[in-house]
Amino acid sequence: MKTELSTQSIRQHLGIEGHMIIAGPCSAESHEQVMATARQLAATGKTQLFRAGIWKPRTRPNSFEGVGTQGLSWLQDVKKETGLAVTTEVANAQHVEQALKHDIDVLWIGARTTVNPFSVQEIADALKGVDIPVMVKNPINPDLALWLGALERLNQAGIKHLAAIHRGISSAEPSPFRNQPNWEMGIKLKTIVPDLEVICDPSHIAGARELIPFISQKAIDLDMDGLMIETHVNPDTALSDARQQVKPNALEQILSELVYRRPETNNVAFNDTLEKMREQIDQIDDDIIQQLSARMQLSEQIGIHKRENEITVFQPNRWNRILEERTRLGKTLGLSPVFIERILDAVHGESIRRQNEVMIKREHEAPQK
Repeated sequence: MKTELSTQSIRQHLGIEGHMIIAGPCSAESHEQVMATARQLAATGKTQLFRAGIWKPRTRPNSFEGVGTQGLSWLQDVKKETGLAVTTEVANAQHVEQALKHDIDVLWIGARTTVNPFSVQEIADALKGVDIPVMVKNPINPDLALWLGALERLNQAGIKHLAAIHRGISSAEPSPFRNQPNWEMGIKLKTIVPDLEVICDPSHIAGARELIPFISQKAIDLDMDGLMIETHVNPDTALSDARQQVKPNALEQILSELVYRRPETNNVAFNDTLEKMREQIDQIDDDIIQQLSARMQLSEQIGIHKRENEITVFQPNRWNRILEERTRLGKTLGLSPVFIERILDAVHGESIRRQNEVMIKREHEAPQK
């Protein structure tokens, strides 16, 4: 997947060194709640960007949908008293207009908005000619193109200071998390756009405050550029997402206990050992590719054999047996069933494609009557 996305650092724009920590309540509920949370966060010295939801897209009506525009003036008070930069979510052009009018420092686009290109384009159009940083959460479904597309729309509107927020994806599968982490999607985005800052949202991945330290450490280990953690002066009384919010002193402890690892080192002995192990991996990868090539050649021969005997390309019983047997073997060798299934799906899909091409080729080569 290629892109012409060109981004600049939000951290540098805000004068932040190291990881960017974004904290504050899921929702701004009252002036007192916002200010009390901001004061305690500022006192820790560990937060650079104060967040609060002003407009809250809820799944069902009659839920708390945010205090609306009045909450923006509370964020102005946070800036004046604490010196913290402030950010809030926008979902349409009217939100953008009000946020800009109230001198909000950074905007973010939520997962439910990212999934809709019409909404993203409306926001992008409203931001033309404005120099303001924007962060974009990944869509609720695992669609990397949608995430990248939202960033591209903003970039084409003139927004240079961009960051992505990795908040996991929705899933019907049983999980200890509210949203599946799906770290691979964040890694792929970073691979496509190496200069893009990627921030992790442990609160929405975890869904429970007890899991936030684990997710935060995982994000740091993956060299993400910062964390957005929902923080409330009294989480148990929060009007939205109470279970996933922490108190400011709890956030301070989480951040203090994180282990920050370096992406590289000048240690010669370490680098030599690492390089030798990587050379072994490179050789194994080469072998895997050669074996895959041989497998695909066999698949084409099987396709020809099926074609000559009028046999369908896909046999469900054999595929189910392969899945079961290979997954069992992989588990015995210490590989996760999910990993094995993903590999087999990719290999099987390519085999089916090649066999279909063989069938199509036969139709084209059939003599005209």
